[in-house]
Amino acid sequence: MVAGEAFSGFSVDDLAAAQAFYADVLGLQVHAGPESMPLLNLDVGGRKILVYEKGAGHVPATYTVLNLPVLDVEAAVRDLVGRGVEFVHYDGMPQDELGIHRGGGPLIAWFSDPAGNVLSVIARD
Repeated sequence: MVAGEAFSGFSVDDLAAAQAFYADVLGLQVHAGPESMPLLNLDVGGRKILVYEKGAGHVPATYTVLNLPVLDVEAAVRDLVGRGVEFVHYDGMPQDELGIHRGGGPLIAWFSDPAGNVLSVIARD
């Protein structure tokens, strides 16, 4: 049934803002789709992720759409804060002042892209 590598995708409301965020702020490899198709291809650790423009019909995902494994979560959070990223603090969640969840499981901290989709930096196994 599957004839190639599977990939995931999610929508944004502004493709230019998404491209700037994913390339310039997060430092990911971003490739624009053909002019006739409003989409981006993210290359994240050899995995392909499709980001497509939905415009006014976009509704941000309320769950984590992309987890970015890092060697040092605290260093990654501090670096991203320096780039203007704001981390999410969830009520009832054991998070420190940086927004890092330290209540069991891998260290993880959540933030949003310009379209409001939830992303994370998470400790690499």
